[in-house]
Amino acid sequence: MRSLAPIALHTPRPYRCARGPVRLGALAACALLLAAALPAAATTPPAVRQALEAAIHGPQRTPAYAKRDAFRHPLQTLEFFGIRPDMRVVEVLPGGGWYTEILAPFLHDHGQLIEATAPVAGTSGWAHRSALAYEHKLAADPAVYGNVRLEPFELPNYLHLGAPDSADMVVTFNNMHDLMFANVHHEVTPIFLEAFMRSAYEVLKPGGVLGVVGHRCAPQMSLPQCFPLARLPQAFVIQQAEAAGLRLAGTSEILANPKDPRNIPVFFLPPSLADSSAAARRHYAAIGYADDYTLKFVKPAH
Repeated sequence: MRSLAPIALHTPRPYRCARGPVRLGALAACALLLAAALPAAATTPPAVRQALEAAIHGPQRTPAYAKRDAFRHPLQTLEFFGIRPDMRVVEVLPGGGWYTEILAPFLHDHGQLIEATAPVAGTSGWAHRSALAYEHKLAADPAVYGNVRLEPFELPNYLHLGAPDSADMVVTFNNMHDLMFANVHHEVTPIFLEAFMRSAYEVLKPGGVLGVVGHRCAPQMSLPQCFPLARLPQAFVIQQAEAAGLRLAGTSEILANPKDPRNIPVFFLPPSLADSSAAARRHYAAIGYADDYTLKFVKPAH
């Protein structure tokens, strides 16, 4: 991957972004300069927010995906993680590319998006079809996705995320349950999740961020009870990350939903609404999206 030269500000005046309509790359450049000029703060620099909003509302978004922004809150989620347009970001298990459509244009000019996803070769059935559709999605719009790099990530054989100390951020959205393993005796173990956390720790630079969104389960439920519902306990995920050497830097309730009882399968809720009964689908639609935790971990500086 290409390296980024440090940006030097040659004027003592505050940097001013151009007014009026500008293309997304110019917004990202402005965000990069402004982020470098400002001291670290709890709030997102305005130009970074503007570039994120441009990516979120850009024409590359799938209309059906964009309709879910009101529930998934991509702006607030990525701001909580502290993303910047000059970062190397690894997204793990992107699925159909819901977040890829936002991250790719935001990072296109000054950063790099690496997608850790199942390869087309060596997969079969649903996994093969999904991987093929994702590759076609990226190939169909090189202006948006031409700078995206694919990193093979295949359960259970290959959970590598890249060279050590090479990424500024690793993110994964609603995939924690996919990183668990259940055998024929219904014993649920975190063997893949442990490997993922170790890989995230290894690939992150010191000070780098792991951002996790996951489906929460009811506090009284055990791990084997949560797993079939596509949920994991928040405390368990934190424990696994800390065991790998990461430090919890913050939690957020951006994606909390108190109407979710947290003891029903996530796929019964929107957007899937997988229950066959029309009355049940109306009931689950009224509940809304699953109650999710949003966690930010940091790799300690040595």
